Amino acid sequence: MDSITAIAASGLRSRMESLELLANNIANATTGGYKADREFYSLYVAPESQESDTLGTMPVIERHYTDLSQGVITSTGNPLDVALSGQGFFSVTGPNGTLYTRNGSFRVAADGKLVTADGYAVQGVGAPNLTLDASRPVDIASDGTIQQQGAVVGQLAISEISNTGGLNKQGGNYFRITDPTVKPAAAAATTVEQRKLETSNSGGTEGAVRLVSVMRQFEMLQKAVALGVEMNRRAVEEVAKI
Repeated sequence: MDSITAIAASGLRSRMESLELLANNIANATTGGYKADREFYSLYVAPESQESDTLGTMPVIERHYTDLSQGVITSTGNPLDVALSGQGFFSVTGPNGTLYTRNGSFRVAADGKLVTADGYAVQGVGAPNLTLDASRPVDIASDGTIQQQGAVVGQLAISEISNTGGLNKQGGNYFRITDPTVKPAAAAATTVEQRKLETSNSGGTEGAVRLVSVMRQFEMLQKAVALGVEMNRRAVEEVAKI
């Protein structure tokens, strides 16, 4: 494969990976607390090109990362909707251990436990779950303390993770700590806001603009591949004439 075609093909592959990330971000543009996936581009240099003048530098996506910047907080009026202002995460009990999420769209299960939309128990400070009386009003203070008719029933466990490089996405809207050296701590600078939800930080408009940009790059690289193939075809024909 000639250099032009090889470089264009590498660019096509990296743009396809970008399209997959963008499609997932756009699909979750309305998912509460969703954090967008981004990519770092880099260049791959073929070993043989370092020892000669051969063109061997190709574009690749070096790695993916999750943009943890905060989304916009909007009012919902639902007393069980809770948003976090700051860098903390809600701690919930998943099928295989503790998970972390920014989506505070909670509900009271049939057994009285406060759970996520997926049915995972929301953890309290010093407690594996929080039990509420669904028939009584719920008041949640800025520090996560939950009261019903003036009586404290628990406090939301809000965790702060200093090294977010040890966080990996688990399912749609959850994170799991995969680095054993990373230890969550109580979030000191995070404020809890009741009757509000944090929106996705993946805006639909931003995603659409990036999608158009990547598609145009993809089309340009396709033309480069076609040009390389045509040049090779003509070169073969000219050699055959000689």
